[in-house]
Amino acid sequence: MQGLSTLGTPSNQNFISNAAFVVTPTGVVVIDALGSPALAHRLVDEIKKITSKPITHVLVTHYHADHIYGLQVFRALGAKVVAHRAALIYLNSETARLRLAASREQLFPWIDDTTRLIEADIWVDGFQTFDFGGMQIQAQPVGPAHTPEDLAFYLPQEKVLFAGDLVFRSRIPFVGQADSQHWIKALDQLLAFETQVIVPGHGPLSHEARKDMQLTREYLTYLRTAMGQAAQAMEPFDEAYQHTDWSYFEHLPLFKVANRMNAYNTYLLMEQEAKP
Repeated sequence: MQGLSTLGTPSNQNFISNAAFVVTPTGVVVIDALGSPALAHRLVDEIKKITSKPITHVLVTHYHADHIYGLQVFRALGAKVVAHRAALIYLNSETARLRLAASREQLFPWIDDTTRLIEADIWVDGFQTFDFGGMQIQAQPVGPAHTPEDLAFYLPQEKVLFAGDLVFRSRIPFVGQADSQHWIKALDQLLAFETQVIVPGHGPLSHEARKDMQLTREYLTYLRTAMGQAAQAMEPFDEAYQHTDWSYFEHLPLFKVANRMNAYNTYLLMEQEAKP
């Protein structure tokens, strides 16, 4: 299910990220749970069109709201949630509480007082291979990058990679408080997989993994270079942003919404990295 290249609103039920599912010999494994319980129910309906097998697991690439607010629907169906243990820090943070409270206001009625955060049943600490009736799915930690708890999931027999938000296609990435330096290294790590199909966290799936990881990589590298030079020269952010040539990226969806914030957060990060 491919999310929209826009911001989450009540009119789109917060349908801005991707989710997917894999039919294994023993049941259905879902990758990410979408941005609201209503969307998760829609995903369940789509699964039922393909198979009558039970949904046994949900694999979480990271705990950003647009990927996890549907988890409670799958938990109610008896599915086990799999995620990286680093997500516990976010789940027990004031940031997570405030984000859910804001979503209940901004995305009502799709996010309301019945929407809750769901912890994993199975916590991943390192590289791990899950076997579902002979079908292998590898969980590869790749954080801290987009988030501290980033997980990519790879099907070695099918050569399909679920990259989560390490890869954005056809839109500006959301950088937020990301560790962009490690994010770039994580993309190089993902390129080591023999991937034929990549499913990004946002945007259409790709049959050209290397090419389509490049947009995210090039954007992050450009942010770090431009804002790093400004921070090193102690140039004020507003001036640095105005003087930077954004023409290569400004045609992409959500550029006007996200780029300035991405640049500012990167400017602050580069200031920190420059300190002895």
